[in-house]
Amino acid sequence: MSILIDIFIYVHHYRHMNVDKATTLFDALSQETRLRVFRLLLQAGSAGLPAGALSDALDVPHNTLSFHLNHLTTAGILTSRKEGRSVIYNANFATARDLVEFLVADCCTVEFASIRKDSKTGRSVIEFGEACHSP
Repeated sequence: MSILIDIFIYVHHYRHMNVDKATTLFDALSQETRLRVFRLLLQAGSAGLPAGALSDALDVPHNTLSFHLNHLTTAGILTSRKEGRSVIYNANFATARDLVEFLVADCCTVEFASIRKDSKTGRSVIEFGEACHSP
């Protein structure tokens, strides 16, 4: 079973992340609101979402959300930009890609998963081994 990682546009195969950076990212994503924010921003793509729209979509008060957005931005998993009076947040796709590659390349054995570059598309492909298939 192969999954093409289409969302990761910029492919730098085998660009290893160190354990300290991975730990920082896992810490940032280990809280429910922050994980929900990150997932919503992944779905939003490169357009991102303003803080107010995130607050409304997740039903989280603005001041609470601001704390979580700051935590995610400091960890490097989100970026932000100012547009008029709004702050637009984006998932940092390069960092997300690096974290996925870290998990597959540095933490998995071929028995479970491997990552390779597709020769036709130039994209990263994660292949799950037999151990990951349902019985």
